[in-house]
Amino acid sequence: MNRDATGRSRLRGGDLLRLGANGLSTRPLRAVLSAAGIAIGIAAMIAVIGISASSRAYLDAQLDKLGTNMLTVEPGQDPETGKIVPLPVTAVPTMARADGVDSVSGTGKLEDVDAYRNPRVDPAETNELAVLATDTRLLRTLKATMGRGGWLNRAPDRYPTTVLGHRAASRLGVTDAGERVWVGDRYFTVLGVLDPVPLAPELDTAVLVNNTAAARLLGFDGRPTMVYERSADEIVEKVRRLLPRAANPENPQYVTVSRPSDALKARQAADSSFTGLLVGLGAVALLVGGIGVANTMVIAVMERRGEIGLRRALGAARRHISRQFLVEALLLSCLGGLGGAALGTVVTAGYALSQGWPTAVPFAALAAGVGATALIGAVAGLYPALRAARTPPTVALAAP
Repeated sequence: MNRDATGRSRLRGGDLLRLGANGLSTRPLRAVLSAAGIAIGIAAMIAVIGISASSRAYLDAQLDKLGTNMLTVEPGQDPETGKIVPLPVTAVPTMARADGVDSVSGTGKLEDVDAYRNPRVDPAETNELAVLATDTRLLRTLKATMGRGGWLNRAPDRYPTTVLGHRAASRLGVTDAGERVWVGDRYFTVLGVLDPVPLAPELDTAVLVNNTAAARLLGFDGRPTMVYERSADEIVEKVRRLLPRAANPENPQYVTVSRPSDALKARQAADSSFTGLLVGLGAVALLVGGIGVANTMVIAVMERRGEIGLRRALGAARRHISRQFLVEALLLSCLGGLGGAALGTVVTAGYALSQGWPTAVPFAALAAGVGATALIGAVAGLYPALRAARTPPTVALAAP
C-alpha cells in the first residue's frame, strides 16, 4: 500500500494482481473446481466451432479439388401421370455435342439385377447395392480415383468385370482386385475399388459394369438414369440451360438438372444451424460456470472478513477492497477461459485428425471465448466485491 502526493492511499497494479493471485492460491482446489465450470463451457463452444470450421475447410478443399463445374442430369417426373419419363438411349452422345460441354458420362441402373458375394447368399440380402452400367469416361468426368486396382478399361468391354464403390466393396467383403462377386446370374471379376466420390455419393454403394457387358450379359436397355457433365466454370449456368433439350429433345421439360456442389453447400449450411444450437448449449454451460465463480467469491468474502477488517484498519480504502476481489474473480474466470480454449483446441485437433480434416480453429472464436470469460468474471465478481467493500472494519475484525 502506497500513498500519493495528496496523502491518499493507492494500490499499484502489480500489487493488485499479487493480492488477487494470493487469494486464489490459498484455496487452490476451490479455485480449480470453480475455473473448471468456466473451462467446460468455453471448451464446448470452441470445440463445436472448431470442428464445424474444420469440416467446412475440408469441404472447401474437396470442392476446390473436384470442382464446382459438374452438373447431373436425371429423368424428370410427368406431373399429370406421376410417372418418371426416362431419358433416351442417345442422351449421353447428344449432350456431348452440346456447346460448352467438356466431358460427359452416364450410368444406367439395372432394376432387376442384384449383386452378392456368391450365389448362396439369401436373395433378400441385397445390402442396398445398385448395379449400374456405365462407360470408361465416368472416372475422368467425376475426377474420381481408384483406391485399389484399376478402372473398367483394364479389360475388354464384353468381359464380365466390375468396379465397386468403396462401401459396396466393404459390404460384399471384397478386399482387393481379382476377387469375384455374383452379379445377376454369373460371377464378375472385380477390377478395382473406387475411393469415396463426394460429388456422386450414390456410386459409393454401386457395382459398376461396362455398358457393353451389361447389355450382353444383364439385359441393359441402354437408357441412362444419371448423366454427369463437366464444363468450364464460367459457363456452367449457360450449359445448365442447354442440357435439358440436349438430353431429351422431345421432352426437355421432363429433365432434371442439378449441381452436386450446391447440395454439399446446402448441407454445410444445415450443419451451421446445428452448430449454432450446440454453441448455445455451450453458452448455458458457461453461464453455469459464471454462477459458480460468483458463489465461490461470495463464500470467499464471508470467510475472509477478518482479513478485510485488518486491511481496512491498516488504511485500505473501500475501492481497494472491491478491486482486490474483482481482480480475484477476473483471474479465476480467465484461468478457466484459457484452460477451456486450450482444451477446446486440443479436442478440435484430435477430432479433425481422426477424420483426416485440416484443423481450423478461428482466432475470433478463441478471442471471443476468452473475452466472454473476462466479462463473466467481472459480472460474477461485482456483487462479492461490493459486499466486501461495504464491510465495516469493526464488524470484520470482530468476526471469528
